[in-house]
Amino acid sequence: MATLAQWAEGARPRTLPAAAAPVIVGSAAAYHAGEFSGWLALAALAVALSLQIGVNLANDYSDGIRGTDLERVGPMRLVASGAASPSAVKYAAFGWFGAGALFGLVLVIASAQWWLLAIGVAAIAAAWFYTGGKNPYGYRGLGEVGVFVFFGLVAVLGTQLTQAGRITLVGVLGAISIGLLACALLMVNNIRDIAGDRMAGKMTLAVRMGERNARLSYVAMIAVPILLGSLAAPATGGWSLLVCLLLAPAVLLSIPVLAGAWGRALIMVLSGTGLYELGFALLFAIALVLGAR
Repeated sequence: MATLAQWAEGARPRTLPAAAAPVIVGSAAAYHAGEFSGWLALAALAVALSLQIGVNLANDYSDGIRGTDLERVGPMRLVASGAASPSAVKYAAFGWFGAGALFGLVLVIASAQWWLLAIGVAAIAAAWFYTGGKNPYGYRGLGEVGVFVFFGLVAVLGTQLTQAGRITLVGVLGAISIGLLACALLMVNNIRDIAGDRMAGKMTLAVRMGERNARLSYVAMIAVPILLGSLAAPATGGWSLLVCLLLAPAVLLSIPVLAGAWGRALIMVLSGTGLYELGFALLFAIALVLGAR
C-alpha cells in the first residue's frame, strides 16, 4: 500500500505549474478581449490540474505494466517501484479524469459552448491513449502532437472561448507558444529517457529524431515562444516585449542540453523548463492585461 507521500510524488506535482500556464494565458487573453470571469478561470484551472494528474498516473500505469519504467531515471513510479498495484493506479487515473470531466461540464454549461463537450472527450481519450491501449501514440513518436494540441491550443483557446465567447490573435499566439513549451517539457523528458525507451521499444519523437536533433528541437521549442510573444507587441502597446526577459533563462536551459547533459543532470532542466513555461505565461498574461484597451 503506497503512502500518501508516495501517491503525491507519483502524481508528479512539479508538472502542475505547466498545467496552470495555459489557463493563465487563456484568461488573460479573455481579459484583453474585454471579458473575464474569475470563477470560470478557476473552473478551467480545475480541469487542467485534474487532467494533468490523471495523465501522469495513466502514464505511470501504462508504462509500468509494459516495463518501460524499469530503467528510467526521474521521479518515483508507483507501478514500476511496486509501491502501488497497477489496478490502484489505473483507477486513481480514472478518478482524476472523472473529476476533470465534471469540472469541464460545469464550464461548458456556464459558457453554453456545448461543442466543447466533444473536445473534452477527445482530451481525455488523448490523455489515456498516449501510453495506454494496444497502440499508444506516444510510443510512435506522436506524443508532442497530442501535447501541442491539447495542452497548448485547446487549453489556452478553450479557456479564452469559455470566458470571452471568441478567439483573438493574441490568444492564438499565446496558445502556440504554450503548446511549444509543453512540447519542450516532453522533449527534454524523452531525451533523458532515450536509452531506456529505445530498449523498451518506446519510439518517442526523441528516439526517432536521434539525440542531436532532439536537443536542437528542444532549444527551438523554448526560443520560438519569445518571438511569438514579441509579435503581439502591436496589440499590447508593446507590453508583450516583456517576454524578452526570458532570453537569459532560455540560454541557461539550452547550455546543458546542447552540451550533452544526460540522465539525472536533465532533471534540473526538466524542472527549469516547467518554471520557464510558467514564467512565460505570467509575463505574457501581464502584457495582455496591461495592454488591454
